Order: sequence, then structure tokens, then C-alpha cells
Amino acid sequence: MKKIIVLVLSLMVCVACKNEAKETEEVKVDVVEETAPEMAYISIGKSITDDDAISTRRMLDHYSAMKVGDTVNAKMTGKITEVCAKKGCWMTLDMGNGETARVTFKDYGFFMPLDASGEVVINGKAFVSETSIEDLKHYAEDAGKSEAEITAITVPQKTYGFEADGVLLKK
Repeated sequence: MKKIIVLVLSLMVCVACKNEAKETEEVKVDVVEETAPEMAYISIGKSITDDDAISTRRMLDHYSAMKVGDTVNAKMTGKITEVCAKKGCWMTLDMGNGETARVTFKDYGFFMPLDASGEVVINGKAFVSETSIEDLKHYAEDAGKSEAEITAITVPQKTYGFEADGVLLKK
């Protein structure tokens, strides 16, 4: 009897050791086509609506009142001026008056299509920061700028940023 108990316990230990749980993390991006009464969108990231979205002109007023380090929750509409040519990991929106806002995506959780253009609605956190020379050069490389344009970057820049958790891309 003693031998049987030892044998059963040994088998249980062996089986328990072989069934090691392996965890893998998958990042899944939900792309859903939503149809609003007046226009259709492709939804990327967190599901959002275009309700209560403010214009880039109104958002520029908020940005102007903010200091470096300030953050505000916002939802705004805007026009894409540029998308990261390598992965779609950022985009810029035209804010008017020659200003742009650099949009990144929360936790690197989703990306924009490389050929994205036109109108978008974004939801997330707006902030003002100072972008280092090194980062400005990196962004210029990602955007496919020439070597001359990249070497011309010599001073840090106050920038308008936005960390989006959801995007509606107008079809």
C-alpha cells in the first residue's frame, strides 16, 4: 500500500511539473466599421462616438492656455497631416495657423493605417510638452524627411500632444 501511495504521489508531481502554464500576451486591435447617420467611420482602439467632439480650433484655445506638463481629457475632430511611415504609431493633426498636434496611441496598443488621411475623431488626453532635439530628429526620420531637414533640427520645440485611446477614421 505504501508503494502505491508513493507511486501515485510521484506521478502527480511529474504531471504537475509538465503542465507548466505558459502565458503569452496578444495585442488585439478591434477595427469596427460604424455607421453614423451622416457619415461612416472605421473605429480603431477603444470604441468611441463623435458626440461632444470639439474642433481643432477650440482645442488650440485650450492648448494655448496650458503650460508644459498640463493634461486635459478631450475629444476632438481634426484633419490628418502626416502618419508614421514605418508603423503608423503616430500621426499629426492640423490645428490651424500652422500648428500641429502629435497624436500617439495609448500603451502602443494600436496603430493607424499607413495610408490614413482625411478627417478623424480622437479621444484621450491632450497635453503640452517640450520635445527634445533627439526625439525631433527621430520623428523626422520616421516621417521620411531628408538628411538635410533632419540635420537642420537644432533646438527643442514646445509641442501639442495627444494620447488617444480611441480613433474614428472617416471613410
